[in-house]
Amino acid sequence: MVGCAGAVVNTVALYALHRLLRVPLVVASAAAVELAVIHNYVLNDRWTFGMRTLSLRRFGKFNASMLAGLAVNVLVLWALVHGGRHLVLANVVAIAAAFAVNYTSSALWVWHGTWGRNR
Repeated sequence: MVGCAGAVVNTVALYALHRLLRVPLVVASAAAVELAVIHNYVLNDRWTFGMRTLSLRRFGKFNASMLAGLAVNVLVLWALVHGGRHLVLANVVAIAAAFAVNYTSSALWVWHGTWGRNR
């Protein structure tokens, strides 16, 4: 659920920034991904991993771990859009491509050993 909600945040932000505000695609994509990262951190920290309080340290680790996902997302999006695919469809594919990297790094590094510990 967190990932799906984050995908909505990402897609709405990307569409608004790029199509409505005319922000260049790569900049709009990076900003949209970062908004989704913030959103996903808060929901994952509270719901998925059961932490009682947000942690700046965990947020820093989460954000750092998302850099690989960000790179995958932006590169796939750019390639698909420049290959003639529709922006929203390309974004959905880019999000899916980055998901495995993001979830694995979260589970193994950011919240390793804390899953549900504070519930």
